[in-house]
Amino acid sequence: MPSLKSLRVRINSVKSTQKITSAMKMVAASKLRRAQTQAEAARPYAQRMARMMASLGASVAGSPTAPKLLVGTGSDKVHLLVAVAGDRGLAGAFNSNVGRMARGLARQLEAEGKTVKILAIGRKSRDYLRRELASRMVGDVNFVGRKSIGFADAEAIANRIVGMLHAGEFDVCTVIYNRFQSVIAQIPTEMRLIPAPLPEGNEAGGSASYEFEPDEETMLARLLPQNLAIQIYRALLETNAGFFGSQMTAMDNATRNAGDMIKRLTQNYNRARQANITRELIEIISGAEAV
Repeated sequence: MPSLKSLRVRINSVKSTQKITSAMKMVAASKLRRAQTQAEAARPYAQRMARMMASLGASVAGSPTAPKLLVGTGSDKVHLLVAVAGDRGLAGAFNSNVGRMARGLARQLEAEGKTVKILAIGRKSRDYLRRELASRMVGDVNFVGRKSIGFADAEAIANRIVGMLHAGEFDVCTVIYNRFQSVIAQIPTEMRLIPAPLPEGNEAGGSASYEFEPDEETMLARLLPQNLAIQIYRALLETNAGFFGSQMTAMDNATRNAGDMIKRLTQNYNRARQANITRELIEIISGAEAV
């Protein structure tokens, strides 16, 4: 049985850990509200923009002059996977879910004879994918030390992707991220960016017809990079909200588990202390009777 001193040390250690997890839970909860509001506010515009790009892609599919950002290169031999995760841990399986989905998709594409390249967004995404897919990684971006993520950050990533596309470094681009559904549910999501996914079902038959002013080339040259940045920005905001939700849940569970452990250790301490007292009393009584 552990000594009373070792039990006291363990109890104090767990209490200190409980204070830390409780504080982290409150911090995550305070940041979650703002992050959730930003993510939900960005969805309608990003979804509508994606539908418009899909409709345009369907209308100009097969045209030799169609922009690559809209219809791709016409090939699908080289795939760029943009895996978006958090910069910090202590958030349960939040970061590893993205890593597993990206790894599974990479293995699937390679089994089909495709070439895979990976751009990791977030330090945890980089660390996870570098273990098994280091040779496929072409770069990484993180926001360590940043208080917030802005649209300029998404534009920088989008410009990097556009540069790689024009340099002929890939044919298809897909972003993988955690879509925020609720505080306890973040859904790993795969979204194709380049080429724009064609409308499905009823949407395919009801594609809108767009008129451009001043001209189609000028408008598309402005809209296509902006759409790419918007979709990436949405993924960043969804990831940010999902991270704080997952961290809040994980820290709440950790705080509860620490409380349960403190109770068990306290019971063990009281039992050991009572056993010591009983033993000392028996020794005293036995000594007195011997006299």
